[in-house]
Amino acid sequence: MEFKIGILIFIVTFYLIVSEKVPGSLATLGGGLLMVLSGIINEKEGLEAVASRLEIIFLLIGMMIIVHVISETGIFQWFAIKVAQLVKGEPFKLIILLVIVTAVCSAFLDNVTTILLIAPVSILLANQLKIRPFPFLMAEIMAANIGGSASLIGDPTQLIIGNAGKLGFNDFIFNTAPISIISLLALIGTIYVMYRKELVVSRDLKAKIMDLDPSRTLKNKQLLKQALIVFSMVIIGFILNNFIDKGLAIISLSGATVLLLISKKSPAEVFKHVEWDTLFFFIGLFILIEGVEKIKLIDMIGNHIVVLTQGHAKLASLSILWISSFFTSAIGNVASAATFSKIIDFMIPYFGEINPRVFWWALSFGTCLGGNFTILASATNVVAVTAGEKAGIKITFIEFFKFGAIITLQTLIIASIYIVVRYF
Repeated sequence: MEFKIGILIFIVTFYLIVSEKVPGSLATLGGGLLMVLSGIINEKEGLEAVASRLEIIFLLIGMMIIVHVISETGIFQWFAIKVAQLVKGEPFKLIILLVIVTAVCSAFLDNVTTILLIAPVSILLANQLKIRPFPFLMAEIMAANIGGSASLIGDPTQLIIGNAGKLGFNDFIFNTAPISIISLLALIGTIYVMYRKELVVSRDLKAKIMDLDPSRTLKNKQLLKQALIVFSMVIIGFILNNFIDKGLAIISLSGATVLLLISKKSPAEVFKHVEWDTLFFFIGLFILIEGVEKIKLIDMIGNHIVVLTQGHAKLASLSILWISSFFTSAIGNVASAATFSKIIDFMIPYFGEINPRVFWWALSFGTCLGGNFTILASATNVVAVTAGEKAGIKITFIEFFKFGAIITLQTLIIASIYIVVRYF
């Protein structure tokens, strides 16, 4: 009975998110609370589901504060004009540049931080050029998830997989970075095919862009210098976290606190700019996912994979890749990586003669590249879509899916070929 109730709650929640009949945060929060109220999980399990992922919540809060204070200096407008002038106002060249910057930053920062920084810039650029921001924002979301697959620290899923599979930083660079690069090239090609006709700007508008004086957008140069120093220290902390072991959330919140003290801004005023809607979306989602795991739905599928692929390592690897990506589209890449890590641990003894690392690379590709499938698939997606809504750009679940599904399928096919050719 619990299984049927849990499935019903999940389907209804997913329907409400897709149909947008209620705000996404209310849908996931309601679904999560129903998992508790129905007795599928208890209060302690629900709260522990959130507590185990508090690093994500506090990392987001810290970075939202930092990004807001930095944005008050006008640096994003300055950067937007500089970048537009660098490519002489050509929209497609501009997208290529932003996609590459996003992917590289996502590989060495976390992709949520990257999208928080890049999304406001891309929206400003699109508005300056008087073209639809949708291709810019979607291209960067896809690039962030693709770039995040290139290294151990690029995406929370990689940290989960690296820990479970005992894989180091260099292991990811040598095994997942090649696919990240190839997938990025495929993304740029797809954007050109799909949007080249609307990425057109008149000569007059290009001339106006070239005549703009970016220095006039800077409002508080002293605060900007201080903010960039604090931000640089936060980024260095992220990169060195594997050695200093202070935690991404603590580093992020520390930077936010220092920046609030330096800027002398009212905390109450700054806290108004924290995306509470996004944060409660995740809180509800974490509780909902705990309920889905409790009814053993994912475990059942994992057992079927073992039975159907026993003795066939190539088939097992491809199954992990594709099935984990589809689960990622519904429950998010962090939950999918955590769950499939347990499934792989169960599977490895049945494939003793092959290097089990291929399963971990398949899971890495499935959860990172699958993160482009739907808005729900990655924290990056939710944060970027919310940033778009604040700027008056509405991206619906269906609009996201139509573009995201194309990119996901094409990159998964590339990853499948890569796995077969390189490891078998």
